[in-house]
Amino acid sequence: MLFEKESLQVRQLLTKDNHLLAKWLSNPLVLEFYEGRDNPFDIEIVNKKFYNQKNNRLSCIVMYKEVEIGYIQYYQLDEKTRATYGYDESENIYGIDQFIGETEYWNRGIGTLLVKSMVDFLMQHKQVDRVVMDPQITNKRALKCYEKCGFTKVKILSKHEFHEGEYRDCWLMEFRRFIRT
Repeated sequence: MLFEKESLQVRQLLTKDNHLLAKWLSNPLVLEFYEGRDNPFDIEIVNKKFYNQKNNRLSCIVMYKEVEIGYIQYYQLDEKTRATYGYDESENIYGIDQFIGETEYWNRGIGTLLVKSMVDFLMQHKQVDRVVMDPQITNKRALKCYEKCGFTKVKILSKHEFHEGEYRDCWLMEFRRFIRT
């Protein structure tokens, strides 16, 4: 177990989790802001994208009251991403991406608990200076969640993500160690 907080548990992704990811990433409601409704995943795509990694990303399954409900990953920003976002090499900066794949768990505060808990984990165990995300500017539910967690909008990343046949604008959002209340 990576960490537990209240009724939330986060553990590393296992090979057997590929069926969960394929289920979640073939749901149009989940795909609306994560990968795109025109890009549903099957087992083969999940295995290729999530299990043949050559990067520093740690992939995890999110459980709530011992039910597997979603996915979260974290990674130290590489040189290219730092340049895109406008950061230099002087700080320890991590990115996170997540989704709740079981839609009946949406709008229950679990996403807020997850993001706050992951930020706390990264601050404590990776001594990060900043945690960043780049949600699409139209993803109102996610933006509201991230702002509740202490993230601030830094700048618009114009045409940053290719999604459902077009390049979409995203917000660069960050949580800074010294701002947290």
